[in-house]
Amino acid sequence: MRLLIATDAWHPQVNGVVRSIERMTEAGRTLGVETVLLTPADFACVPMPGYSEIRLSLVTAGRVLARWDRLAPTHVHIATEGPIGHAVRGACLRRGQAFTTSYHTRFPEYLAARAPVPEAWSYAWLRRFHAAGSGTMVSTPSLERELSARGFAGLMRWTRGVDTDLFRPCDGDAFPGLPRPIFLSVGRLAVEKNLSAFLSLDLPGSKVVVGDGPDRARLQALAPEAHFLGALTGEALARAYAGADAFVFPSLTDTFGIVLLEALACGVPVAAFPVTGPLDVIGETGAGALDHDLRAAALAALGLPRARCRDEALRYTWAESARQFYENIALAHALGPMRAIPRRLRSDAAGDEAKRFA
Repeated sequence: MRLLIATDAWHPQVNGVVRSIERMTEAGRTLGVETVLLTPADFACVPMPGYSEIRLSLVTAGRVLARWDRLAPTHVHIATEGPIGHAVRGACLRRGQAFTTSYHTRFPEYLAARAPVPEAWSYAWLRRFHAAGSGTMVSTPSLERELSARGFAGLMRWTRGVDTDLFRPCDGDAFPGLPRPIFLSVGRLAVEKNLSAFLSLDLPGSKVVVGDGPDRARLQALAPEAHFLGALTGEALARAYAGADAFVFPSLTDTFGIVLLEALACGVPVAAFPVTGPLDVIGETGAGALDHDLRAAALAALGLPRARCRDEALRYTWAESARQFYENIALAHALGPMRAIPRRLRSDAAGDEAKRFA
């Protein structure tokens, strides 16, 4: 298999899309998969208005087709619905090439938060985008139900994982001098992440925020008493997680939330709203507290056993995530460039190719 992954999300962005693609590329090598990436690094780009970290590529289906023989993909996965994803989709349709897509980001909600665009219009466009492929990967059961209710078809499950060697409980005080308890939030500082819901809470101890983004100045002005550490990676990020007493996840729009797994792997209980992502990862596990009252959830999380959090994280491996990802791709490739096949027939149509990754 020579897999082309098309993504508009890439470095220097730090998010779940980038992390997931990196992990799938690494895992593919052990499965005998050769991966080729098309990212903003391959094209001239312009910054997205109001969010300069995101680069919009100047690319068309014709430009992708001009590279096709050199790329020589046997399989194609489109990770995002931006300019690169749209161009590769167009190239696949022209060549009759089967492809999969994935639904990572709630663009309708994000766009509606920034511009007067009805969510129904955006969802209609997204349905059309994904309907051209042979399968659309979603990360959780609740997201699958939601998108199915909105008319999306051909949905395939693809969970996420966590590096439990890096993200682990550790000794030492990562926040010397800060009053306890430490309530931590990690993620992109953008309006859709709903960080103001966390920062406006009346909580004891200290609030710590890890991450950066276009909303940082506004959030720091909103909560001058909070501690903003900027973006952290690797061991520094793992120590920040492990040094917290509770992890607060205020997002209402994330489709999964890999940061939830990272916090749990470090033994830190989660507080969140009962929405897609937290409902699937935390649910009734006892590794976190879900409540429409985020303050109540944050205080309840303090009393939860940290060992239970670590045990729950150990259930999520990147190896299992990769198995699902490549099995989905094999299924879609076996089906060919068709979406009208009933879901009950998909496994039969896939045959032996899917079993290679079971």
